[in-house]
Amino acid sequence: MSLKSERRGIHVDQSELLCKKGCGYYGNPGWQGFCSKCWREEYQKARQKQIQEDWELAERLQREEEEAYASTQHPQGAQSLTFSKFEEKKTNEKSRKVTTVKKFFGASSRAGSKKATQETSLNPGQLGKERGADNLLRDLKEIFTPPWELPSPTEEVQEAKAASPISRQVSIETDRVSKDFCDFLKTYHKPGQEIYKQCKLFLEAMHHKRELSIEEQSEYTQDFYQNVADKLHARWKVSPEKVEMAMDQIEKYIMTRLYKYVFCPETTEDEKKDLAVQKRIRALHWVTPQMLCVPVNEEIPEVSDVVVKAITDIIEMDSKRVPRDKLACITSCSKHIFTAIRTTKNEPASADDFLPTLIYIVLKGNPPRLQSNIQYITRFCNPSRLMTGEDGYYFTNLCCAVAFIEKLDAQSLNLSQEDFDRYMSGQASPKKQEPESWSADMCVGVRQMYRNLDLLSQLNERQERIVSEAKKLERDLIDWTDGVAKEVQEIVEKYPLEIKPPNPALAAIDSENVENDKLPPPLQPQVYAG
Repeated sequence: MSLKSERRGIHVDQSELLCKKGCGYYGNPGWQGFCSKCWREEYQKARQKQIQEDWELAERLQREEEEAYASTQHPQGAQSLTFSKFEEKKTNEKSRKVTTVKKFFGASSRAGSKKATQETSLNPGQLGKERGADNLLRDLKEIFTPPWELPSPTEEVQEAKAASPISRQVSIETDRVSKDFCDFLKTYHKPGQEIYKQCKLFLEAMHHKRELSIEEQSEYTQDFYQNVADKLHARWKVSPEKVEMAMDQIEKYIMTRLYKYVFCPETTEDEKKDLAVQKRIRALHWVTPQMLCVPVNEEIPEVSDVVVKAITDIIEMDSKRVPRDKLACITSCSKHIFTAIRTTKNEPASADDFLPTLIYIVLKGNPPRLQSNIQYITRFCNPSRLMTGEDGYYFTNLCCAVAFIEKLDAQSLNLSQEDFDRYMSGQASPKKQEPESWSADMCVGVRQMYRNLDLLSQLNERQERIVSEAKKLERDLIDWTDGVAKEVQEIVEKYPLEIKPPNPALAAIDSENVENDKLPPPLQPQVYAG
């Protein structure tokens, strides 16, 4: 994805959304830029190479076995010892190769797995007597044969059901989907019965493949989609429209049951990526539409309502269980975006305006488990929907939007690195719209909101200044206290304080004078007769 800043926005050449092999279909980052068809071809080439290597291994083991049997002319003791060492070496090497191949491709029959297990459990002597090179070649054929091409898969499925049946959790949605699927297949008559049987076999096989990696389960599911579609086209001569309808119903039926096992499995890093994307989006909360050159004016009530609907759609995607339903949420969100752009500009929206707006919607909505939903759609959606049509186009743009958010930097937003770092750390925020630039028809509530934001910004600055001055005053008080204490100590040391004993207390005038009797007696009152 190339980012061009000459228009202060985000521009992606539409040719870069297509498969890098040049087939004309939409590519996907989950398939390394290939479309589903080309990705399967590349995967098939790697698989054929692996198969060729294993066939060469089998032929080499056959030649070595023939040479070992030809050495029976040697003495019995020496021959037995040599042959046992040879068989042990051959068994270890063959078991390692066969196990690697089965684990890599996943779509192996249970019969092949069972035979391989029995083969490794035998000791070298029994293996040399009971199994030859021809049996090894036959086992390799079984390993690389899909389950639906085996002679009699029904018996194997019945055996698997008896051993470990699929545990079903009855729910209203599951029952409704099952009923709708059966009603839909009734219109297909005999092909419908075969489709239902194949879906049951597939679900049973997926039950036994849960220990495999999610990539192997995804490849197995894509093989099943392709096989059923080919049978509908070639064997039953179903029209392309009905094939597409049938594949949608098949996907809905099987993925409703497999959702809790294959969505965000613990064996992957999907959850870790979800948390990283959410943290990244929260850190970019300060990004404005002007920075992304988004041609949407949310001050228009109609546009604001459409933007809210778009955010609701992208958030609602996480509540869906079927890949097609998740794609429908992405498509609905994208259509609301085009409506918002068209309403703002009073002209048809262009593809160059769509991607920046989609990035803004993702940043504003911060959808839950975004990476898990994208990976789930990539792995288990009907590939024909991701390769062509509006669903594939909008999904590819969403992948580009997420990739842009993950790599967003100062240059992408036409900011200096210093400002970008300050905004990301929360030390500052972009300047709000000035009152002089407000339009006359701006909503009163929006104006009041901007005034309140400016007031909060000013209060924040005042608070920071007050805190700074308070800390300075505290330091000054500490310094002053220390200085006064030091001066007092110096004065005390220079002029020591001398404390004298107190003088004796003086007697009161009215108290009895025992020691001095020379005082005259007190005056007595005299009474005069008038």
